[in-house]
Amino acid sequence: MSKIVVVAGLTLSSLAGCASVPMESTEKSAEAKKFIAPNNGKSGVYVYRSGSFGGALKKDIWIDGKCIGETAPNMFFYEEVKGDAEHKLSTESEFSPNDLMLTTSAGKNYFVRQYIKMGVFVGGAGLELVNDDEGKKEVSQLSMAQKGVCSQ
Repeated sequence: MSKIVVVAGLTLSSLAGCASVPMESTEKSAEAKKFIAPNNGKSGVYVYRSGSFGGALKKDIWIDGKCIGETAPNMFFYEEVKGDAEHKLSTESEFSPNDLMLTTSAGKNYFVRQYIKMGVFVGGAGLELVNDDEGKKEVSQLSMAQKGVCSQ
């Protein structure tokens, strides 16, 4: 039983605290929060993480195999992708990536929430598509992170 308590304690301690990632300027963040529809056959993808649960954890985000960056609490990324196409968004979990397939339409924005979930040893992450109203409301309260290098 004491091993279970130790593992549970380590898991919970990894979900507390606060990770940080490099952030964009307030001007660039404000511009992205205008939610302007992309043109030239592109779609916009906002990937965000809100709340403090799992604050010590940074989790990679990939779109179509391209590293977007690591997430931390209360931040978002914005990436333009090919419109009228299917895209694979991935985030790291405890043992293997979690993927979300997203079919986009040109000229439209999409909002994907990354959430942290309990794991056996460390917290994992998942992705879910949210509706425009919820996504805009959440993203408008967050700061934009700089795109960067993923840990994997």
